Amino acid sequence: MIGKLKGVVDSFGDDYVILDVQGVGYEVHCPARVLQNLPAAGEAAVLSIETYVRDDLIRLYGFLSDAEREWFRLLMTVQGVGAKVALAVLGIMKPSDLATAIALKDVAQITRAPGVGKKVAERIAAELRDKAPSYADADLGHIQLVDDIAEKRAPRPVADAVSALVNLGYQQIRASAAVNAASRQVGEEATTETLIRLALKELAT
Repeated sequence: MIGKLKGVVDSFGDDYVILDVQGVGYEVHCPARVLQNLPAAGEAAVLSIETYVRDDLIRLYGFLSDAEREWFRLLMTVQGVGAKVALAVLGIMKPSDLATAIALKDVAQITRAPGVGKKVAERIAAELRDKAPSYADADLGHIQLVDDIAEKRAPRPVADAVSALVNLGYQQIRASAAVNAASRQVGEEATTETLIRLALKELAT
């Protein structure tokens, strides 16, 4: 099995690059974001490779890092997600951004990927959530707050403050992040009004 290729970029296709490794041209399919970040033809490149073998097909998928390849593998474990969908998701999101979206159940971010509908995005968020926090850039307190609001465990002032900000037109994810930051400033005894006021300052910065 091929795990890594180091060679010279020969040419590009719509969704692949031909990488010349000592005179052998390997066709490597990559997410759009990876193709955009590869050097020009004639320059050296290194790709982490996932080798996909089927009875009628052998295909190489290339990534900029081992972490990105690992997320490709994780995505492929989700029901209804094949290589095309996994590449589409990684084509618009770095691994850390994807992990954060999953940890925060931010389905809207995942559905930005071409061909990824709400149901598939919801399955990705649900089935990979246990794996996401350790990779995510999101504040762990924010992740917990999102969970607490969803399960109706959040303190009333906190839940009401998030609800008020959503009613003002802010996205749920941004609203909960701002309220989480405000809550850290003033503690658990803060009133709804105080949390809203501080959260609005956070959102304005």
